[in-house]
Amino acid sequence: MKRVVVGLSGGVDSSVAAYLLKEQGYEVIGIFMKNWHDDSVTISNECPWLEDSNDAMLVADKLGIPFQTVDLSEQYKERIVDYMFREYEMGRTPNPDVLCNREIKFDVFLKIAMDLGADYVATGHYCRKGTQVIDGQEVYSLLSGADPNKDQSYFLCQLSQDQLAKTLFPVGELQKAEVRKIAAEQDLITAEKRDSQGLCFIGKVRLPDFLQQQLAPKEGQIVEVPADHPVYESALQTEDTLEALVAKHAYELSDGKVVGNHQGAHYFTKGQRKGLAVGGTKEPLFVIDTDVTNNIIYTGQGKDHPGLFRKGLFVQQPEVHWVREDLRLEVDKSLEVMARIRYRQPLQKATLHQTEHGLYVIFEEAQSAITEGQFVAWYHQEELLGSGVIS
Repeated sequence: MKRVVVGLSGGVDSSVAAYLLKEQGYEVIGIFMKNWHDDSVTISNECPWLEDSNDAMLVADKLGIPFQTVDLSEQYKERIVDYMFREYEMGRTPNPDVLCNREIKFDVFLKIAMDLGADYVATGHYCRKGTQVIDGQEVYSLLSGADPNKDQSYFLCQLSQDQLAKTLFPVGELQKAEVRKIAAEQDLITAEKRDSQGLCFIGKVRLPDFLQQQLAPKEGQIVEVPADHPVYESALQTEDTLEALVAKHAYELSDGKVVGNHQGAHYFTKGQRKGLAVGGTKEPLFVIDTDVTNNIIYTGQGKDHPGLFRKGLFVQQPEVHWVREDLRLEVDKSLEVMARIRYRQPLQKATLHQTEHGLYVIFEEAQSAITEGQFVAWYHQEELLGSGVIS
């Protein structure tokens, strides 16, 4: 009998994952990860860890499996929260959920599970794992979840072959409705529980309040750049090199009109609409760029403003990650893929270009709000091949 440690989060997905594994004959142990307990930055009644821990314990009791809680808050603060502060301070927008999976669930937590003699860890993620033998070696594939509305493969885009080898995704073949039905049939307390929103393990956060713990407010100017600015026309004329396709458009203060003030450029991200508090424009203002050095936010009217769009992005070499190491591109090689730059974004046609210094991802159609610090993930059909941090 193989032993599996399930990360019981107190939600319906991991609850059903534990039930299915037990039904399949595994020896199942449930562990709740306590990674955050600072309620001062969460919105009340949204993802309180105490309630989640209690629900996880009740599920384990119902299923008749051993249960324990592990406190990983120190590692979470060091690897995720401190990372977030550093990224925002540099004017980048991190994705803590992707990092949490790579650094906490499938690293720290996985090691704890292995120390308990586990053969695998399991989570309630909506994705699937494939296995094939290539040149006599087992190679693992990370596949999209069967429910297209719940596919979470993007959040696991940084996993390695070693991590996949020790991981199971029991609900990956199911639709969300099927998962809730199973939970209801087994009378699990989480059957009707709402899915958690917000940061991994923290919950729904007042992000400015969260960031102000470390990043002090600093008043600066909001500049509106007109859609007919000459920089866009010249950019279109020079889009004949990889560098030009991913170039950021630089502005001078004199290029635009000061329309308001903000409390810190590091609190904003590309594509953001809320929080600008500027009225009197024909269309809503969107952030098209931030300059944390000079503490300026550049904005444009409307979601179709040309300043929001770019044809490509670049991932610097240390940040290029292949789930399928055997498919890693050599220098000066290219590969046609489907890619996404954020969770839930429909996959987009793109071409990868590997250079000595990193990887270019050039899209067939210009993409809105390509944001430094976020992750781009590339796929072939249902399989996620690799990912990288947008430079």
